[in-house]
Amino acid sequence: MGEVLTTTGIIALISAAFAILLSLADKFLNNYGIVKLNINEEKDYEVEGGQSLLNTLKQEKIFLPSACGGKGTCAYCKCKVNEGGGPVLATEKPFLSAQEEKDNVRLACQVKVKNNIDIEIPEDLFNVKEIEAEVVEKIPMTDRIVKIRFKLPEGETINFKPGQFMQLQSKPYPKGEDYMAQDESWDRAYSIASSANDHGHIELLIGQVLEGRVSTYVHKILKEGDKATLVGPFGDFYYSDDDSEEIIMVAAGTGFAPIRSILYHMLDNDIKKKARFYFGARTKDDLFLLDEMKMFEEKLHDFKFMPTLSRPSEADKWTGDTGRVNNSIDKYVDENTKYSAYLCGSPVMIQGIVKSLVDKKVSEDHIFFDEF
Repeated sequence: MGEVLTTTGIIALISAAFAILLSLADKFLNNYGIVKLNINEEKDYEVEGGQSLLNTLKQEKIFLPSACGGKGTCAYCKCKVNEGGGPVLATEKPFLSAQEEKDNVRLACQVKVKNNIDIEIPEDLFNVKEIEAEVVEKIPMTDRIVKIRFKLPEGETINFKPGQFMQLQSKPYPKGEDYMAQDESWDRAYSIASSANDHGHIELLIGQVLEGRVSTYVHKILKEGDKATLVGPFGDFYYSDDDSEEIIMVAAGTGFAPIRSILYHMLDNDIKKKARFYFGARTKDDLFLLDEMKMFEEKLHDFKFMPTLSRPSEADKWTGDTGRVNNSIDKYVDENTKYSAYLCGSPVMIQGIVKSLVDKKVSEDHIFFDEF
């Protein structure tokens, strides 16, 4: 027994010494010093080498989207690295097309800043802010979706386009009866649900995801009066004026959020276009904000909220459309009308809706979508 303990102790000491050596090696051998960062051939920064490009930019208050917290799994943080990024890593290849590799597109969270580096990012990202906002309302919409209203600090605004998203950062939290503890912060992307004219607030619709770190934080931990970190706005899914005769909106679950923001934009700007919102849900209990949809029907030029239930119960006494949302597209969309379409939901749902719209002669150039 004594020999076993002695051997175990020796192994532990060797492991500890090895860890210390690795730490010292990283500190002294990988000390890259100050390097130059050039952005879009016009902005120059001197930065400390050795960190990921994503974190380096963050220290300069330049924020790229990153729903996975820099773990290399969401591929939101793509940017062009024209010089100094080193070879494309195996961790990046699954997320890059052949054309993207040819165009020097990289995952910023996987590129380590070791040398002078030249990159390109969209100019809009210089308008992204990191803000500590206060939760002033937390209201259940369904048994698994809550609406969170954040108050921005005095004098701060988020200038976003209706349809874009924010990143919400969780804080570490202890284990609960039905969820695991988290000892680090995580970021997740959530579409903005509020009016772009409400300059003092941001609203999000957040669904509970099984074992979701941030959604658990929101549903189980976050409460009115708490402060939370928001970063944004991000995203190239947003409303844009065009020559369409009618707008088709399709969503399910929390995909409701960007559509709600677009509807407020139409109301705020007196946009006089026919619009139909096809919302997919399982049962009547999964419908929410019905009073608000009625308000839009009364105040907008020509708008109708058209929910479809896939599994209505007898108790629902449902008389509306049933089945998949595709059935509503097949039923109501006219091949002779010029449409623009805004879709938000799961990749499978969007794939099916896009096919239905194309079959109805809707131009793919006028179909915009946000997958989550």
